[in-house]
Amino acid sequence: MRLPLLALLAGEPAHGYQLKQELEQKFGAGYPRPNIGQYYVTLNRLEKAGLVRGQDVPQDGKPDKRVYEITDAGRQELAEWLAEPTDGPRVRDEFFIKLILGPETRLTDRLSLINNQRRHYLNIMRGLNRTATAERGNRISQLLIEGAILHLQADLDWLERCQEDLT
Repeated sequence: MRLPLLALLAGEPAHGYQLKQELEQKFGAGYPRPNIGQYYVTLNRLEKAGLVRGQDVPQDGKPDKRVYEITDAGRQELAEWLAEPTDGPRVRDEFFIKLILGPETRLTDRLSLINNQRRHYLNIMRGLNRTATAERGNRISQLLIEGAILHLQADLDWLERCQEDLT
């Protein structure tokens, strides 16, 4: 969550709740929704690391509001993150490790593992399809959900391949 917050603060200073609302508005239900406390914990850590600077702003009859702005060090870290490619396909896959080693334990067999994982992926896909229906008006959320569904479909295809080759 640190780098998305830095990205938002690169545009303009903001307070924690404003950042939470902005992320939720941009990404919709396709983006994980941490509680507001997690935002403030992250902002506090960013401030301690010198990546943002917080300032208490008085409000009429209300508690002060802490507004954060990105520092030069924060802009540098953000620029490095944006320039760096994102991790590609995973080679060390936990499910595949279970698939290979599980039968050796005599606690399961490969077909059971594959079928259980397939059901899990299909349940996730159903949930994503429901979320996509609810998020029809948010194109960014739609793209995020579509990407997740395509990854799941590839995982389901891969499970099929594992079943053909290993069972």
